[in-house]
Amino acid sequence: MAIVAGSLRSYSQDSIKVQFIYGSRPLKKYKPEEKKWFGGVLGGHVGIEGDSGKFYSFEIHGKNKIFNGKTDNSIYKIATADEFWGIMKTKEDSLKITTVVLPLTAQQRQKFDSITTAYHKQTPYCYAVFGMRCGASTYDILAQMGVFPRYSRFKTCMKIFYPRRLRKRLLSKAEQSNWTIMRKQGTPKRKWERDV
Repeated sequence: MAIVAGSLRSYSQDSIKVQFIYGSRPLKKYKPEEKKWFGGVLGGHVGIEGDSGKFYSFEIHGKNKIFNGKTDNSIYKIATADEFWGIMKTKEDSLKITTVVLPLTAQQRQKFDSITTAYHKQTPYCYAVFGMRCGASTYDILAQMGVFPRYSRFKTCMKIFYPRRLRKRLLSKAEQSNWTIMRKQGTPKRKWERDV
């Protein structure tokens, strides 16, 4: 990955990494070898990489729902790197990725650990097309940590309908705050979502 903003800290600043996999669809001539993804160009995935290669990822776990309901179809998963990067059933080196390194205060670290422990034990909301998905869930956690304004659950789902909406906000904040941003280009066999 290439660093395009900020700089790697030479001191041991506590941090988390917000990891974005861009949405995409196969280019016409590569359709036989490239898979379709849920959401296509406006799909993708986002999660938070915490300590020791643990990836915190809100995912569907059961039947997809159109609207919010019982939390029986979702999981707040603590994934390995291989599980997280493999969510689209595509090799990691083929993915288009943006990473934002978010420095944490001691209070933010404590809040993050508390939220992720609670969410892992009991998923707080169901996974729904018009409801909480990975982008809204990640926003929810960052807002509770004081990174963004907090909204109602409904407003969060509507404002952060897919990962790009969160990525746009986080990239803007990262550039203003001089946080480290790393980017990796995806395979040329797919049409990738853009940030503009």
